[in-house]
Amino acid sequence: MNEQTTLPKRASSQRRGISRRELITSVAGAFLGVLIIGLVWFTVGRENGAALPAVGELNRPAPDVALPTLDGGSVRLADLRGKVVLVNFWGTWCEPCKEETPALQAAHQRLASEGLVIVGVNLRRQETSDEAVREFVQRYGVTYPIALDVDGEAARLFQISPIPVSYFIDREGTIRYVRIGTLTTDDVAVLFAQLR
Repeated sequence: MNEQTTLPKRASSQRRGISRRELITSVAGAFLGVLIIGLVWFTVGRENGAALPAVGELNRPAPDVALPTLDGGSVRLADLRGKVVLVNFWGTWCEPCKEETPALQAAHQRLASEGLVIVGVNLRRQETSDEAVREFVQRYGVTYPIALDVDGEAARLFQISPIPVSYFIDREGTIRYVRIGTLTTDDVAVLFAQLR
């Protein structure tokens, strides 16, 4: 016999495809792998806590502004180094500011003892008086400091555009996060936790 006639018989005697046992083992292995990945993802996600709210991340020094406050004193950002500071620009005429103010007050009450300082910076229009600001503060029960940006200097230095806008400043005096739009109490708590 020659070799050509024996080769086809040998090839036809080999089985083709995978066995049922190999198929079951492959499916079980894939399922187990997906299960392990899911468990790791779930565990890591829970340990990392809440995700950051929609904010811009910055890394620039906060302007050293000094502003008069509604109560007749003054506030200077440089004096607040060593603390996490939330500077919130707002106006008495701003509807989203009215919506946000109770959340900021709640965050102040909840986190001030842990080291968060909130400074509300009222932006002035010609028709805005100190009395209008006082009425706003009383209506919403605000107890954190309210600074008055009478000539718009703080707004220029921070380069704000729409309001409300909030800047989160770390203990070294660096602006780390900016949020354009309203914040919730939980948003403030999550961002504060990142900077403590």
